[in-house]
Amino acid sequence: MRIEQRVSEALKRVNNDRYLLSVAVGQRADELSKGASPIYEADRLSLKYTDIALKEIASGVLKIDGLKKEE
Repeated sequence: MRIEQRVSEALKRVNNDRYLLSVAVGQRADELSKGASPIYEADRLSLKYTDIALKEIASGVLKIDGLKKEE
């Protein structure tokens, strides 16, 4: 999947809030850099932490707290 598609999918998961997405990716990347295990099976040697975090959010395996469902 291309990066543009992955970002688009991740944005859908956070109600198109780019700020929220950037904060979530940054926090998750920080967790990964400190030794957290990726939820999404990824090759840690070939992907950056931000790429892994974005994949986790886009695929829906990583839920972001504080999001309200749109009615």
